[in-house]
Amino acid sequence: MPIKLPRSLPAFDVLSREGVMVMGEDAASRQDIRPLRIALLNLMPKKIDTENQFARLIGATPLQIELSLLRMSEHQTKNTAAAHMEEFYQPFQAVKDQKFDGLIITGAPIEHLEFEDVTYWEELKEVMDWTQTNVHSTFGVCWGGMAMINHFHNVPKHILDAKAFGCFRHTNMDPASPYLRGFSDDCVIPVSRWTEMRQDEIDFAGLKTLITSSEVGPALVEDVAHRALYIFNHFEYDSDTLKGEYDRDIANGTPINVPINYYPENDPTEKPTNRWRSHAHLLYGNWVNEIYQTTAYDLNAIGT
Repeated sequence: MPIKLPRSLPAFDVLSREGVMVMGEDAASRQDIRPLRIALLNLMPKKIDTENQFARLIGATPLQIELSLLRMSEHQTKNTAAAHMEEFYQPFQAVKDQKFDGLIITGAPIEHLEFEDVTYWEELKEVMDWTQTNVHSTFGVCWGGMAMINHFHNVPKHILDAKAFGCFRHTNMDPASPYLRGFSDDCVIPVSRWTEMRQDEIDFAGLKTLITSSEVGPALVEDVAHRALYIFNHFEYDSDTLKGEYDRDIANGTPINVPINYYPENDPTEKPTNRWRSHAHLLYGNWVNEIYQTTAYDLNAIGT
């Protein structure tokens, strides 16, 4: 089954060319099933790239997905055209009376700030509390995951001495988890962050780590009580996302190391190799499947 997107959203054509099944609203309305309602709270500056990345992953399942794009109500993006935001995005305050089967909270390039210093922190806290009554399952990604685990469990983030940047091998700690169905014993995940979460503090909070790395620490954490997953790394990245970050920093004169284990022979003149795509689809497909298996058919029953 397809993912339902507006035909004018850039992701519609991008995913169609890649062979992902996408459906316009007219065709979707003729199907006698309830699509899963999944929202993307997009905190990244390059909104369209992020839309494409997550739509690609959640649209690759055999279920019909209705994707809603959300933004913080007062925060204005500087990197995406206002017309795009006006046409496709809704502010959180406009949807907080609605219910969703799933919500993804993306990362944001603000990890150097204390959570309380983020301009939209108070509203984001409202969003996170709202998930407990209006969302069946929430997926916090990178800074979004750090924000959630801090809000619900007071687990702090810690500044690193050097940026964790590259593709790092991770270990599957719970092969029986439904979220890791089909996963290998280890996998490669792109990492791009200046902060980390620490395993002893996650353990103290009583949470389960599903994927971890000896080099860059815990990556995927399950929070059963809050019906949430937190991932601190970037399965959703495109093949050239790390390259784009590296090239940008080089052009700006920002000190940056060549991303580890990313380019063939660590040569940035070579084309990067994608070694995480299959596991990315597995993880997000498993998440969507778990939502489908456990969510209420009546949307109004979510959160009750």
